[in-house]
Amino acid sequence: MKLIDHFNTFLTDVVNLNATRVTQLEDSIEVLKDAIRDSDWTPTVKSFIPQGSWAHKTIIKPVENSAFDADLLVFLTPVDGWEAREYLTTLRAVFANQAAYKEKVRRFSHCITIEYAGERKIDIAPCIVDRGGVTRLEVCNYDTNEFEASEPIKYTDWLNERNGWTGGDGLRKVTRLMKYLRDVKGTFSCPSVLLTTLLGTRIIWSDSSNTVDFSDLPTALKTIAGRLDDWLQANPQRPTIANPVLASEIFSDLWDDARYENFRDKINTYRTWIDDAFAEPDRDESIGKWRRVFGDDFAQSVVLEKAARVSDEARILAESTALSPPGSTGDLVVLFSRFGRRALPVSFDRLPHKQRPRWHALSKPLFQINVVASRHTSRDGPLLGVAPSGSGPLPKHNWLRFQARTSVGMPLPGDFDIHWRVTNTDEAARKANCLRGGFETSNDGSSRWEQLEYRGVHTVEAFIVRKRDKVLVTQSEPFYVVIE
Repeated sequence: MKLIDHFNTFLTDVVNLNATRVTQLEDSIEVLKDAIRDSDWTPTVKSFIPQGSWAHKTIIKPVENSAFDADLLVFLTPVDGWEAREYLTTLRAVFANQAAYKEKVRRFSHCITIEYAGERKIDIAPCIVDRGGVTRLEVCNYDTNEFEASEPIKYTDWLNERNGWTGGDGLRKVTRLMKYLRDVKGTFSCPSVLLTTLLGTRIIWSDSSNTVDFSDLPTALKTIAGRLDDWLQANPQRPTIANPVLASEIFSDLWDDARYENFRDKINTYRTWIDDAFAEPDRDESIGKWRRVFGDDFAQSVVLEKAARVSDEARILAESTALSPPGSTGDLVVLFSRFGRRALPVSFDRLPHKQRPRWHALSKPLFQINVVASRHTSRDGPLLGVAPSGSGPLPKHNWLRFQARTSVGMPLPGDFDIHWRVTNTDEAARKANCLRGGFETSNDGSSRWEQLEYRGVHTVEAFIVRKRDKVLVTQSEPFYVVIE
């Protein structure tokens, strides 16, 4: 399912750099420009232009409140006799000699960087215009003391053209989403200029009349991710990826073979998840699958609201199916105690705050697995008895010990890992910010201990993953935990 509204909200509220930070960035850059203009720096400044994500309008909000950065090129008239290093050394001195910047400035291979207390970083790179009377643009490499050809304006024009072919800023928005995916997952590395180029080269001139594949944001994402994966799968060895407007600049050198192989593998996984979420007809299941792609910030408010309101849905269901007369009182615990699983809302077992499995699954389960539980006064405490699924309501502060058993009641052999999905629901867990829904490891050999804390009907499920190839071979039915 496309979930266009959720995508637009996610892009605006989570992915895009917020307006306050954009204003701070622009204000800081203007101050830095003035500092250069007002200094006695020997080179003559011709102009300033933005570069990189800022220029391409693909800059995103940093994850986990880390610093975001922007690139600024300063176009200069060449100074007779100066080597490449001198432009960077003297530019650093411009700021190091000012009290406001001396603790903030650092030099790197191609730029100097001004750091603002972990909030933002601005890279300033000298760009030499027509050195030696030859029409060209060059940046300075301090490490090699060489001038290197550069075409920043042509690259931005190239990218803007392809973005225009997709309509509705499709390429820019998908690039932001893919950069967010890279940063929030942390499962692959790809420098932004390389990722932007890989995505941009998936767009061709005929797309300018393509009204289907870029009709909205999720469709554009599916299209571009699919094209990228197809291209990567057709190139098992690291290919040469050049700057599309400067053939001598090889972006693929920013990778090694291991990073390329990992990138190729991860994009294939995410493409599969994107296609699965896009094709899923059930709204709750589709939300859950899109959250598998982008994490818990996708559709977060809707997801939490649905998890907290299961009792309201259960009351509506009970009245509409004549399980309970209109106006009868009672939350899901009361209704489940009276009517069992018939009281559960239709979508209860696929609530979107449940994390979807991240492992590749067999087409057919390898064997059947069941979850059994015993009740105890405390963790590792005296046994109070067996606790069947849906029994109770059980008293708070007791403990349950969950174990996975085969259909004949045997424990699993040692060549499998058990991953437990523990999901809370209803208002008490919501107020405690403890709806959970993620995967947990066993904490006592092959079993999982959980304390009973929040009134509601909750679930525990076992997912069995084969150790040698990390394949999901089977999973249990939900085990219902009813807490008074």
